[in-house]
Amino acid sequence: MIDKPLVFSTSSYEYLAKDIRGLTGFDAGLTERKTFKDGERYHRIETPVVDREVILVGGTVSDEETMELFDMSNAIVDSGALCLVVVLPYFGYSTMERAVKYGEAVKAKYRARLLSSIPRASLANRFYMLDLHSDGIPHYFELGAQTVHLYAKDMILRSIRELAELDGVEDFVIGSTDAGRSKWVESLARDLSVQPAFAFKRRVEADKTTLLGVNGPVKDAAVIIYDDMIRTGGSLINAGRAYRDAGARSLSVVVTHGVFPGDSLDVIQQSGLFNRIIATDSHPRAVELSNGFLRLKSISSIFASHLINVFLSEPQYSATHLV
Repeated sequence: MIDKPLVFSTSSYEYLAKDIRGLTGFDAGLTERKTFKDGERYHRIETPVVDREVILVGGTVSDEETMELFDMSNAIVDSGALCLVVVLPYFGYSTMERAVKYGEAVKAKYRARLLSSIPRASLANRFYMLDLHSDGIPHYFELGAQTVHLYAKDMILRSIRELAELDGVEDFVIGSTDAGRSKWVESLARDLSVQPAFAFKRRVEADKTTLLGVNGPVKDAAVIIYDDMIRTGGSLINAGRAYRDAGARSLSVVVTHGVFPGDSLDVIQQSGLFNRIIATDSHPRAVELSNGFLRLKSISSIFASHLINVFLSEPQYSATHLV
């Protein structure tokens, strides 16, 4: 009997690994974890992985999580895994994909370089990523690491339609928070046969922007804003105010990656600008904070369908086509 692939996860992504296992029928990989009194962390891959196809679900949501992902990946390969597939629902530091000032650390590049340094499993190391803020990030991976950039567009389209129904509107406008998302918003608008609108801004500092204006038919319109990522929500609130000032009658939001550090979600909700937000569960913080205002859509099916194509396209479980 051919062994099924094993699915492990880092601490923060156990919920997503469980969903992926449920959709694929793959086996659970067990990990022993503990933290010593001095703060150092211990990991042991409990489930034998020798000559097994292994999937590890984890994101670079923090430096601690990144190192857990790195340590577990190394342990899996060193323990004899046939291949290693890393599912990265959220790639942190994706906004720091290039240096603007002399001497700036290009963290997106360095994180990719770190993950690329994981020793190669017998057949391959492959990294699956979702709705990256910069399409160039996969090109930062080195040393033969294979990358796949997946898109949540179909889920985003369904979420937009759901928001329109929840808001009780048939005609609406798809809006962006800045010009950088204009192509994404134009594509969504075409698929939905609606009009796009765009907010324009100028970045003053790394975490501070000034809105310049709005372009699009937003007067008396219901506007559904799409963004690939919400962190503190400053850009979203600025865009929301601009759309309101331009005459929009209602605002709701769809986002792929909801980061929401600190009290940022409360600040967004208390602004009174938005009816509700739909986010995917790509970031554990969104899962933690989900409520009536913040609704979640699981991305497990997106990754599961691709993993099934990788591992189950042959009559027998085989990763030989990863080479």
